[in-house]
Amino acid sequence: MQMNIVVLIISMLLFFVLFFGIGFILNMLLRMSWIMAIIYPIIAIFIVDKVRFVEYFTNSQQAFSDLFARITHLAVADILILACGWGGALIAGVTIKALRKKGYQMF
Repeated sequence: MQMNIVVLIISMLLFFVLFFGIGFILNMLLRMSWIMAIIYPIIAIFIVDKVRFVEYFTNSQQAFSDLFARITHLAVADILILACGWGGALIAGVTIKALRKKGYQMF
């Protein structure tokens, strides 16, 4: 399935804004500047993988091999979209750090 370039750009922007917003709010509430950047790879695994979470503990070898196969077969568009989400999470951490350095206090 091919993705239109406009859909790709909009998807990348949406993932960036979505994870920037979630990361900013989590950083503000939990006072941990990099919490979303740490959590994001787990979220990306849930987006990519089709295996139930419990199977990582009950049938680990099959679950991890399926995850590895899915990650290696991602399309370039999927990688770009997921990378933009992670970029949004990282920029949220940088933004919170800069605001705290300038004296802004959230809660």
